[in-house]
Amino acid sequence: MLPLADSAKQTLLNVARRAVILAIERREILQDLPDDEALQQPGNAFVTLHRMGRLRGCVGQVASKEPLVSVVAYCAMAAALDDPRFAPMTPPDIDGLAIEVSVLSPLVEISSEQVEPGKHGLMVSRGVKRGVLLPQVAQQFGWTAERFLEETCLKADLDRDDWKQPGTRVQGFTAEIFSEAGFDAAVRRDEPDVRAKSNYSTSM
Repeated sequence: MLPLADSAKQTLLNVARRAVILAIERREILQDLPDDEALQQPGNAFVTLHRMGRLRGCVGQVASKEPLVSVVAYCAMAAALDDPRFAPMTPPDIDGLAIEVSVLSPLVEISSEQVEPGKHGLMVSRGVKRGVLLPQVAQQFGWTAERFLEETCLKADLDRDDWKQPGTRVQGFTAEIFSEAGFDAAVRRDEPDVRAKSNYSTSM
């Protein structure tokens, strides 16, 4: 999939937020989706939810044949309700919610020497076990390539060094990562005069 235009990114963030709110308030999946041609192409994505600066849910699909916009809507709903690390979100959780979307490239086989932390995400699989970590995770923690491989193995419930073993599959991908916070910051940069002259404040 080609790089997304800013308008398409904003559309996906809007879809994700609508899907989260509908999931929280009515336990339903969003069906009213935009028909933007670029977003109707098959795609893989993760939706990450933060609340008050802390992770609140993260769910993705890495081998979907569904339209990208449908994948984002589903993953947003699942991140709000079905991430096993957290209790399902409730209406009060909407306050302070921040959404990030990662649109993934196709998976490719990758060697340990090719792994670039911060650029690549990883999927390690062995038998029925599978673990995925996004590029921003290694960047956030400052991991080396080897540490990134080890942590992805642990995410798959494998031994730390199983990425070295025959029969373990290591695949890499890149991601186009964008967030509501990023677009809000861009608006602030692009409209400094308007905001400087304002004598009131708004809250979300």
